[in-house]
Amino acid sequence: MKRIRVALTLVLLGLPAAGCGAAARDTGFTPAGPPAATATSDAPGAPSTSGTRDASSAPAAPPSSPSAARPGQKPPTGTGEVEVERDLDESPIVTGARFAEHDGFDRVVIDVKGALPGYIVRWVPKLVQEGSGDPIDATGGAYLEVRMRPAAAHGGSGKPTWTGGPIFQAGLGNVQNVVKTGDFEGVVGVGIVLDHRAGFRVTEQRNPNRLVIDVAH
Repeated sequence: MKRIRVALTLVLLGLPAAGCGAAARDTGFTPAGPPAATATSDAPGAPSTSGTRDASSAPAAPPSSPSAARPGQKPPTGTGEVEVERDLDESPIVTGARFAEHDGFDRVVIDVKGALPGYIVRWVPKLVQEGSGDPIDATGGAYLEVRMRPAAAHGGSGKPTWTGGPIFQAGLGNVQNVVKTGDFEGVVGVGIVLDHRAGFRVTEQRNPNRLVIDVAH
């Protein structure tokens, strides 16, 4: 698989403030919000945006309504691996994941407290636990792996900040399950179990910070 590296550019794409904890399903729309930086895979084998690396921080996401897509937003078409590297002094904290079905695509939102971490989003033959490599009992037709680094899903006392799971049932148009694959040595893993392989894009949203993965139906 061809490996590509993308960075960031500013676009206007709105998502409301993110909630913490276990995943929740929604199908609603809300008006566009503040400017957001994106790193996307929206054409086979090539990135659709370019820009500069950003390690800025943002406040924690307060509880709110689930995420929404812009009216008329098209399904993604890219299938290439997406990677963004960041060198941060402090690991961001992952607080939860949410998912929603939209017209032509499904959306998975990973909520983050602090700066957005670096990440890689890629196709894998199966999902395994971070650290141990043990297989995860979540079967589908295709698997997207999200590995965020540096990142943690626990506080200073070791108490988890992302509760529930590890498998969250979605049952959307293509996304079947969202899986917490681990929190180990500065890496937080999230697996997306799909009915079938399809185009995807990765979008960064800020104020509050979250990582968004859209997958076509």
